[in-house]
Amino acid sequence: MVGQPRIPPTPARTSMAGQTVIVTGGNSGLGFETARQFLTLQASRVIIAVRSESKGQEAISALRADPAVKAANPSAKVEAFLLDLEDYQSGLRFAQRVKKEVPELHVLLCNAGMNILRYETSKSGHEMVMQVNCYTHFFIALELLPLLLATAVKRGTPSHLSFIGSDMQSMHTLANRPFTSPETLLGHFDNLKAYNMKRYADSKLTANAFARKLATVVSSNHVIVNTVCPGIVATDLEKSLPAWVKVPYFFIRAVLARKVDEGSRTLVYASVIAGPETHGRYLNHNKVEINTPFLDESKGKQFIEKFWTEMVEEGKSLDPELEIAA
Repeated sequence: MVGQPRIPPTPARTSMAGQTVIVTGGNSGLGFETARQFLTLQASRVIIAVRSESKGQEAISALRADPAVKAANPSAKVEAFLLDLEDYQSGLRFAQRVKKEVPELHVLLCNAGMNILRYETSKSGHEMVMQVNCYTHFFIALELLPLLLATAVKRGTPSHLSFIGSDMQSMHTLANRPFTSPETLLGHFDNLKAYNMKRYADSKLTANAFARKLATVVSSNHVIVNTVCPGIVATDLEKSLPAWVKVPYFFIRAVLARKVDEGSRTLVYASVIAGPETHGRYLNHNKVEINTPFLDESKGKQFIEKFWTEMVEEGKSLDPELEIAA
């Protein structure tokens, strides 16, 4: 990528008045800035999902103190709900709290993510990057899909469910994977021998695949599901990477990176403005792109179906009452 197209300001006419939104990873980086922009668009209730109470309160204070928020939306309700994406049980508690305390949900932005170049196991026993970037987010999305759907029916316009993608998905390792083998995909990702430094790319391809399948389950008249790439943005996503990766990335970011406010506008576009033409699609620079043809190939379609089946089974094992809304 040589340079990045400029992301235009969100249209001034855009209003989120009366809307409730959830942003995972909302206490820093893109998540925090996107939450701030939602508030300047007059969202009535913004819930940021955070790992600690203290970080949540710090973020709330910073959002409330922001001059643009104070001017545009001083009476907005800003809250922090605890969520540890390493842990399915935390995801279940989070979803249960939302269903109990949030009567309407207009936007669910699954923003939080991580990138490490070493194998680690999550609290739920899966490989860490897949757990944080994919599994817990997908479980929460399935849990809250009925609420998104009911909100859309009530107000007569679609809700939005957006996942964070990346152009790095084109570097995935799944093209040569035999998806007809008895090994599960979750088992494959958990296998230390199968681990490599392209796991982040695999996680982003998987997010795209999950969104594609979910879009066939729910109508775009009710919930618009998409995946959005914010581009190269000046955040600290690389903070957990080794120095030999950080150094070149520092120079790449210095030359190419969007500022956080510009990168966040891509998330606002996907989760607020984007219409049914983006349903099940991958967005880059506020436009629908294919990026990787793999998901349209026979093996890619096998991957989508196999992963969806496993994820639904995983979700129902965690919550026997889970029903896939349609």
